[in-house]
Amino acid sequence: QLQLAESGGGLVQPGGSLTLACAASGAFPRHNAMGWYRQAQGKQRELVARITQTNNTNYPNSVKGRFTIYRDNTKNTMYLQMNSLKPEDTGVYYCNINTVARDYWGQGTQVAVSS
Repeated sequence: QLQLAESGGGLVQPGGSLTLACAASGAFPRHNAMGWYRQAQGKQRELVARITQTNNTNYPNSVKGRFTIYRDNTKNTMYLQMNSLKPEDTGVYYCNINTVARDYWGQGTQVAVSS
């Protein structure tokens, strides 16, 4: 059974940087894409970065140019480099693997951007 574990969250000042990691353990499935989502308090979960098996990436306008998603297939780990963080980036960040059969989710890691 695949398990995902996020790490790297924390409190950072506006303008700062954080790198999140998502480590996958267990049987790694064939998948369409991997991604990072976030959920702010009282809001719906939203996509912030997505990477396909061929390393094509896409981002919403809200994070484009500030966030970078990448993966290390040798470690079964996906990363999210976040720069120029803003208070509106605050939320719980979840990693996701999308397969034909189902989606896999991690437990989430909290990111707080505040002075």
